[in-house]
Amino acid sequence: MRALVWHGKEDIRCDSVSDPEIEHPRDAIIKVTSCAICGSDLHLFHNFVPGMMPGDIMGHETMGEVVEVGSGVNGKLKKGDRVVIPFTITCGECDQCKRGNFSVCERTNRRKDLAEKVFGHTTAGLFGYTHLTGGYPGGQAEYLRVPYADSTHIKVPDSMSDEQALFLSDILPTGWQAAVHCDIEPTDTVAIWGCGPVGQMAIRSAILLGARQVIAIDCLEERLSMAEAGGAIPINFREESVLERLKQLTAGKGPEKCIDAVGLESHVSISHPDSFLDRAKQMVMMENDRPHVLREIIYVCRPGGIVSIPGVYSGLVDKIPMGAAMNKGLTFRMGQTHVNRFAADLVRRIEEGQIDPSFVITHTTKLEEGPEMYKIFRNKQDNCIKVVLKP
Repeated sequence: MRALVWHGKEDIRCDSVSDPEIEHPRDAIIKVTSCAICGSDLHLFHNFVPGMMPGDIMGHETMGEVVEVGSGVNGKLKKGDRVVIPFTITCGECDQCKRGNFSVCERTNRRKDLAEKVFGHTTAGLFGYTHLTGGYPGGQAEYLRVPYADSTHIKVPDSMSDEQALFLSDILPTGWQAAVHCDIEPTDTVAIWGCGPVGQMAIRSAILLGARQVIAIDCLEERLSMAEAGGAIPINFREESVLERLKQLTAGKGPEKCIDAVGLESHVSISHPDSFLDRAKQMVMMENDRPHVLREIIYVCRPGGIVSIPGVYSGLVDKIPMGAAMNKGLTFRMGQTHVNRFAADLVRRIEEGQIDPSFVITHTTKLEEGPEMYKIFRNKQDNCIKVVLKP
């Protein structure tokens, strides 16, 4: 089969690789009908997240048709079923899965020894996302083996198109979880840093959950326009002070709820001297991530507020104002997404027309064009916000 394969920093190729096979009774094989490039894939593209090896197959936003099932799937899936595959692999049986904490499933990371050395405890296995999370082949391919398939799937109603369903795999529940973590009240202002695909889903989620006003912060006009179309007040941080504008919009008090949908690759900007220091430290391996957004959020969030972090962080950060966070009484909520916790509710909302996630798609193309689309997505060329690939 054909698949997008990691060969090193900024080197993704469309290669011929072996077809996946059933390896365990709880496995299934799907024929991929749609997959996508995620912003967190760029962290691997840039080699900011450790644990990739040449030959690893990329991708964790995938859906398709079941073509083979293992004997242990026990009728929960059958050939011909249309399914979305969550990026988190879940056993459905461990203590964390029973609590609904699916992204920290205790069983599915087959390299838990590595994860425990880095994180202290294992995470769940993730598709196409380094050997720290199991080294599982990803779904930017013609076929995908789905481990623990009886638990790791979302069935797609016949009435729903691929474009409407695909983002149930990651960015829709990730944006939704980010907003849910904010405990939004009708009087709240929710400020969201980063208007990429996850930020766009967080904007619409915050509005659906009843926020009084939602503010979107970015520097790309196409993203800010999309955010404004979704009901947010845009702030271009290259053209105005985020701090001053937030004060104006909140009577000087700051937003009650703040969402960091940027993570480790905060923009390096002349108006943010700390971002230059972060970049320099990152280049000499004195710091993993560029946490400018996290610092800014801590300073502007209203005392007693909530900071929600769906943006990916990979390791160590520096100069975080913990004194300000502690004295302001801020609550932090973060983590990879517990996709299965929200799947049924989000399927219902899509069916009822409350949200159509396909709005975020700007480019649809063949799998073979994936390596070039990684570069276009990375460089934000051609107003690219979200890429869908069709194997």
